[in-house]
Formats: sequence, C-alpha cells, structure tokens
Amino acid sequence: MNRSHYCGDLRVEAIGRQVQLCGWVNRRRDHGGVLFIDLRDRSGLVQIVFSPERHPGVLGQAQSLRSEFVIQVVGEVRRRPAETENPKLPTGMVEIFVDTLTILNASQPLPFQLDEDEVGEGNRLLYRFLDLRRPRMQRNLQFRHRVTRAARGFLDEAGFLDIETPMLTRSTPEGARDYLVPSRVNPGQFYALPQSPQLFKQLLMIAGYDRYYQITRCFRDEDLRADRQPEFTQIDVEMSFVDADDVMAMVEGLVGRIFRDALGVAIPSPLPRITYAEAMEKYGRDAPDLRVPLELVDLTGIMKNTGFKVFAQAARQNRGRREERGMVKALRIPGGASLTRKQIDEYTDFVSLFGAKGLAWIKVNGRWQDGEWQSPIVKFFSPEEMASIESATGVATGDILFFGADRAGTVNESLGRLRVKIGKDLGMMADVPFSFTWVTDFPLLDWDSEAKRNVAVHHPFTSPNPEDRPLLEETAEGEEIPPLDRVRSLAYDLVLNGTEIGGGSIRIHDPNLQKRMLALMQIGAEEAEEKFGFLLRALEFGAPPHGGVALGLDRLVAIMLGEESIRDVIAFPKTQKAACSLTRAPSSVDATQLRDLYLKSTFKPKEGGQAE
Repeated sequence: MNRSHYCGDLRVEAIGRQVQLCGWVNRRRDHGGVLFIDLRDRSGLVQIVFSPERHPGVLGQAQSLRSEFVIQVVGEVRRRPAETENPKLPTGMVEIFVDTLTILNASQPLPFQLDEDEVGEGNRLLYRFLDLRRPRMQRNLQFRHRVTRAARGFLDEAGFLDIETPMLTRSTPEGARDYLVPSRVNPGQFYALPQSPQLFKQLLMIAGYDRYYQITRCFRDEDLRADRQPEFTQIDVEMSFVDADDVMAMVEGLVGRIFRDALGVAIPSPLPRITYAEAMEKYGRDAPDLRVPLELVDLTGIMKNTGFKVFAQAARQNRGRREERGMVKALRIPGGASLTRKQIDEYTDFVSLFGAKGLAWIKVNGRWQDGEWQSPIVKFFSPEEMASIESATGVATGDILFFGADRAGTVNESLGRLRVKIGKDLGMMADVPFSFTWVTDFPLLDWDSEAKRNVAVHHPFTSPNPEDRPLLEETAEGEEIPPLDRVRSLAYDLVLNGTEIGGGSIRIHDPNLQKRMLALMQIGAEEAEEKFGFLLRALEFGAPPHGGVALGLDRLVAIMLGEESIRDVIAFPKTQKAACSLTRAPSSVDATQLRDLYLKSTFKPKEGGQAE
C-alpha cells in the first residue's frame, strides 16, 4: 500500500497528475449528488471530490463514509473553480477527483468532535489517540520535533557528542522523590529511575569526552502542577575546560538557534543577567517575569520603631536564616488608587494563597502632609516614616501601595506573585512575547530547619564561588550557614517569561572540596563512600574543570507555543495525580509478579476503594 503524496503537500504545480493519498475523513459535504470530503493526514487537509460524472460506482461506495474513516484514494489533481478556492488552506487552490476508493477501516461515532475547542481534559486524556489527531495537538508535536531538530543541529555542529546514559541507576540523596524499580536477579535491591543524568555526565567529562549532550527522559515522584510531570524531557549538556560564562554563551547560541529555526524569531544576545540577591530584592522570586515593570521596595529598616505593631514586629525579627527573618516590603502600583475595595479584597485573598496573613495598603490621593493618604494604617506612622516611605517607593498622587510584613520567605513569595498578577490584570506588561534573563550567584547551601542540616540548593556537586570558599573551610560540619549571607555558588538559571526553563552550574572537580561539601551536608565518610564512592574515586584520576546545564524541553516548547500546560506539548502525559487515563497506569500487579520480585504489598484500601 503506497501513497504518492501527503495531503497537505499538494499545490497548483501538481495539477493534472494522478496521485494516491491515504488519510482520515475530516469532514463530508453532500452537494446535490456530488460528495466533497476533506481528507486529513498529519500534513494537513485536501479536498477530494466524488462525482457521478466521473465514477458513479465510486460515488455510491463513498456514501458510506463518516468522520474518521481511514481511506485510500487514487485520483487526478484539478484546480478548484475560482468561486470555490479557499485561501485559508495551503491546498485551497486544488482538489482531487477520485477514481478509486479503498475503505481501510471504519470508525465508531466519536466521543467528541475533533474541531471542538472546548473539550474537557479528562476526555482528551482518556481518548488521547483521538485528541492527538486534532490540529492543535498535531501542530504542537510537530513544532516540538522542530525544536529538538534545531537543538541537535546546533549541538552537533558545536562538537558535542550524543551519548546515552543509564535509565536504571541508584537512588539519589533526594531518594524520597525517586521512582524505584525492584530487581528480580538481585533480591531485595532496587534501581532508581534517574531524576537527572548528572553524575554520569560528570563521569563522561572525567573520561575525556569533553562535550556531551542528550535529549533524555527524567523521572521525579513529586506533586504535580501545570508545568510538571512525573516523567519529563530535558536537553542535557556538559562541557569540560569551561567557566560559567562559556556555558551561558553556549546556551544562548542554542536557544537562539531553536527560536530561529522553529519559530522564526530572533533572540538578542547576550541575554541580561541579574544575581539571585537582586532578583529576590526587587521581584521576590528567583524566576522573575521582567515583562512586568513593577518592583518591590524593602522598608524593613524604616519600620523597626513604627507604631504599627504588625510592621514593627516583622522588622525587628532579625534572627535565623534569611528566609525566616522578618521583612517589610512595599509594592507601588502607578495609577492604582482607582482600584475598588472589591479588587483590593480579591488581591488580599490572592496573597493568602501564599501564606500572607493580610494585605495592608495606602491609596495616595494627594500629599500626606495634607492628609491625602487613605488607609486604616496611616494613623500609626510618624511624619518621618511617611516621608521615608514616600522617598523609598517614589509613590505619587494616584498610586496605591501594597505592603507585606512577615517572614521574608512569605513576604517575597506573596508580593512577588501579586506583582505579576497585577501587572497582567492592569495591562502593565511589556509588549514582548519572550523575555529572557539569567539568574546567577545562587546560594550554595540552604538550612533544613526540620532535619537540622545543610542541603544543597542546586545539587551537592555544584562548585562554590572561589571568593567564598574560605567560608566552607571555616565552618564546622553540621553548622548552619545562612546561605544568602555567606556562600554563593557558581550556579545559573535561565528564566523565560517568569518560568525557569533551565539551570546548571560549574561542578566541583577537586575531590577534597567534594568531600568537604558532603561533610557540610552531614553526609559522613561512610555514607559518602556508599552513595558516591564511584564519583569520589573518579575525581582522583585527573578530573578536568567542567560544567553544564539542563533545559526543560517541555516547558520551553509550551512557552514558545503559548500553551498554559506542558501536558499540551507531550504526546502521552500523566494527569495531575500522576496517572495515565489512557492505559490506566499505574496499576496493581498479580501475586506471581510480586513473588518473583520478593515483594509484598502492605497497602489496604479503605471501604469504598479509597486509599488509607
């Protein structure tokens, strides 16, 4: 069974030719005994015509055709009559007069029409094989292919080698998020599916392969959101004899090539850079959306002695790590004095989703000296404090100030989210489709107050900033290190439209420094040997300086296409409960399989089938 053309490829140049096409019946129209069918394949649509004047028997056969029947036709390409041309279709100047028809397969009535825009996601995922026939999904997956093709082309030309790394490996330090795979031939032991090829790509650098890449699947057992999946794809890259600037320059070239080839868009280079500290100070988040011009202003120092107790208590709480210390910040909204009380209440409800206990505000209707600042909290401020607020925020008549006062983490998260929401609601966003920035100088370590130990902000193999390395040597094992105050890393994230689409770092290549890093995380020598002995040994055999990055392919493609969820750029995604509606995975297995794996399930469902 052959076909001579794809449906969407036919143009006026093919007029007069005999062609053989295969595809699905997209739509049928019966016009006075002449039957018109839109025949569809992955390339697009073309109109085919069954005419009684040409082949009456074929027309009779075609009367049985319905939506999504799979057919093969042979016919002649003709120009459409001028009054029937369709300039909206690439094939809209031609049609196929059918000589022979073969019905390859019939179709049951559809659970939803493929040209419907509003189809519930539950149905879409249950009948994913049908959903993938819809023009939107075909466009998305073909676009994703163009992205990966552009990435491979750039990396191949830049001297990178495409090398596969294992899917069955060992559990990581963040093992609670690993997907575990029991081993039948090694009873009682488990593989883990990789959250990242991190250690293997470092070993490839130590092995001398210099430039590696892989477009690879990774796995992470965590709560899901619109931009997360339990299995996801990343463009994984590692390079030897480089510094952070080299890696970021390479990524800019890679992203530029992807946007040029897949979207026809030019990305400026070099991309802007801000430090982690600057991002948190101005925008409250380490993945800021720079299309929104609004910035946060720190008023903590101004509010330490204010008569407004909520602000004063927060401003005086200066112990613990930075995220746990108190903070008072303001967000100025130009022209925001026109907001209604209902709108303010809605924003108050919004910040509560991120832990804020309230949202104080001041409407600036004129000079504060003339009593024109409107708010229940104004009475608590001294003239000096109001003058300082005015000076620090640059507030002017017609503006509104929103305030956050709490733990620094809560203030930054709630006001940072509010900043973006208000920017979108009030039409303040810059009219640019894609806004990139690098965020650099991340903290190396964070303090886990529950576990009472340091944890790596990126991963335990990230190199500290050389300027801060002495602090690591001075710190006792297990001692809390306020990360924003003391130790920076050589880590960097690439942010697009307020979403992190990639991250990486320069790695530790000194075995003694790597051992020190693990010790500061309270991973003792015995545990380090058990978990990372192979890496520590490799570092002792001539490890070059190296670094890399991983770009989230799913997130990148979704943003480029303007999709809200990465599920719409993945062929067979999981639901928000990490389940596959189509195949009903995950599923139970029979007792024989469990016995062969030396496993026993202790799961007991509640009455009614609900899990305990």
